[in-house]
Amino acid sequence: MYVAVKGGERAIANAHRLLAHARRGDPEVPELTLAQISEQLALSVDRVMSEGSLYDRELAALAVKQARGDLIEAIFLIRAYRTTLPRFGATEAIDTGAMEIRRRISAAFKDLPGGQVLGPTFDYTHRLLDSALADGATVEEPATAEAETATMPRVTDLLAGDDLIEPLTPSDDQPVGDLTREPLTFPAGRDLPLQNLARGDEGFLLALGYSTQRGYGRTHPFAGEIRMGEVEVEFMAEEVGFAVPLGSITLTECQMINQFRGSATEPPQFTRGYGLAFGHSERKVMAMALVDRALRAGELGEERKAPAQDEEFVLSHSDNVQATGFVEHLKLPHYVDFQSELMLIRRMRAEIATRDEAREAAE
Repeated sequence: MYVAVKGGERAIANAHRLLAHARRGDPEVPELTLAQISEQLALSVDRVMSEGSLYDRELAALAVKQARGDLIEAIFLIRAYRTTLPRFGATEAIDTGAMEIRRRISAAFKDLPGGQVLGPTFDYTHRLLDSALADGATVEEPATAEAETATMPRVTDLLAGDDLIEPLTPSDDQPVGDLTREPLTFPAGRDLPLQNLARGDEGFLLALGYSTQRGYGRTHPFAGEIRMGEVEVEFMAEEVGFAVPLGSITLTECQMINQFRGSATEPPQFTRGYGLAFGHSERKVMAMALVDRALRAGELGEERKAPAQDEEFVLSHSDNVQATGFVEHLKLPHYVDFQSELMLIRRMRAEIATRDEAREAAE
C-alpha cells in the first residue's frame, strides 16, 4: 500500500535544484553542447534512439544531457516525449538490401559480392587507454576511395538461391502489429516480438544471447552478415499515388545463420535469426538475432528448455523502462506495508515466546 507524503514540496523543489546543479557540474568547465554529444558520444545517442523508438539525434542528445549520461533515464525521457507526437501514418517497408554501406562483414563467407567493408570498428583495437585523447590530439584523416557502386546482396540471399536456408514467408498481406499501441499477448507472432527485442535492453539481450552460446538453448550460430549504413525512408502519399522519399536514416542489421537438423516435413537447412536497430548498434543487433532465433524453438519443432527460449519470460522482462519502474518503485513510501509486517513479526515472536514459557512450566 502506498501513502501520500505531505509537506515535502519544498524538499522536492530543492532536490530538483540540486539535480540541475549536479548535472551542470563545475561551472569553470565548458558546458557540453548537443552537437558534441551527438558527434562524440554517437553510440550512446544511437542506443537511446533505438530503445526509445524515436529517430532524432538532437532529441536523443538532449535526453542524454538531461539524464546526466544515464542512458536508461534518457530512453525514458525519449519515450515520454514520443507519446506527445502526432502520428501521420506508416512508412513503406525499408529495403536494407539497397543500403548505402559504411560497414559490412560476414563471418561465414570470406569473399562476398561487393566485398567486406570494415568501416569504423573497435574490433581490431588493442583496448588500451589512449592518453593522447586526454590532450585533444589531432585526428588523422581516414583514407578515402571511390564509392562502391556494385550491389551488395545479402549473404542469406546467396544461401536461399541454393535452397540451403529456410525461405522467407511474405507478410505484405498480413497486418503488422504496433507494440506501442497494442498490449503484448501470448503466444505472439513474429512482428511484436521483433519490435519488443528492438526496444529491449541491450544488456538483457546480450546476457540472453550469451546464455545460448554457453549451451542454454544452443542454436550453432554464424554471423552471416552484419551491415551498417544509410537507408532511404519513403512514405506513400495518397494524393500523388506514389511513395515520396522522406530522407535517410542510419541502421545496423544482423542476420544470423543457424543450424537446423530438419524434421519430418523439412529437410536439413540453415535457419535465420534477425536483428535491426537505429544507428551503429552492432552488439545490440547481434544479441537480438541470437535471442530471436532462440525464441523460434517452438516454431521449428525444437524443445523449449532454456530461458532464452521462453517467450513469455524474455518478452515480459526485456524492457528497461518497465524494469526500472518496478525496481525503483521500491523507493516510494511503503510505511503501512512495513509497519504491518513489523507487527506480524513481533506478534509471531511473542507467540513463540509464550509457547516456550508454557512448555518450560509444564516440564
